[in-house]
Amino acid sequence: MNVLIPLRTIIVKEIVRFVRIWPQTLLPPAITTSLYFLIFGKLIGSRLGVIEGASYMDYIVPGIILMSVISHSYANVVSSFYSTKFQRNIEELLVAPVPNWVILAGYISGGVIRGLLVGIVVTLISLFFTEIAVQNIFITLSIALLTAILFALAGFINAILAESFDDISIIPNFVLTPLSYLGGVFYSVGMLPDIWQTISKANPILYMVNTFRFGLIGVTDVNIEFAYLITSGFIVIAVFFSLLMLHKGIGIKN
Repeated sequence: MNVLIPLRTIIVKEIVRFVRIWPQTLLPPAITTSLYFLIFGKLIGSRLGVIEGASYMDYIVPGIILMSVISHSYANVVSSFYSTKFQRNIEELLVAPVPNWVILAGYISGGVIRGLLVGIVVTLISLFFTEIAVQNIFITLSIALLTAILFALAGFINAILAESFDDISIIPNFVLTPLSYLGGVFYSVGMLPDIWQTISKANPILYMVNTFRFGLIGVTDVNIEFAYLITSGFIVIAVFFSLLMLHKGIGIKN
């Protein structure tokens, strides 16, 4: 069997799904981030001055871009795969001779594409508020891609374990959003008291945001190599866990 056919089919389906409803998937982040840049960057940032040698607007732009990538990579997969379960369309995939890794790769690819597309939209909007010369294009693109993959996988795991539509909103609202806001998007970890600096270092999003910030403006609070190690490690664990659940039929064969 040519696995490229089902893989391409799933990816195209996922892309068509979120592009068809672009006023719900692409327009809201554009409006939300414009407000972030206006309120935090212009109004508040003008009073805060410089952080780590960069203007406050330049400092928060990378974090806001990556925060959008995180939330939309996650949201696309968790909503799409859970809908497939809820509507019983998952049975068509289960009876078809499609390897589990193809199913996983197809849905993850859809989430990654949406997350990166939203990231591009947010980046274009940021150009109306500031000018950023990318310091390291490889680090910028690679950490954005790895982050999108990781949170698309997290959305897949959430969708498998979810038993109701309420279950797919708990993690984004009560885990993902707080971790994103506490991940150094709007501030430097060095500005925090020692105890909170220690606590913040347990937040994986902190490492991704700071690595992405380093790629864009050359400023970071963390070790870049360690950040890549953490992100890659979580991806490997999430892939293994996702394939294991698909193999055992957890949440999809009940």
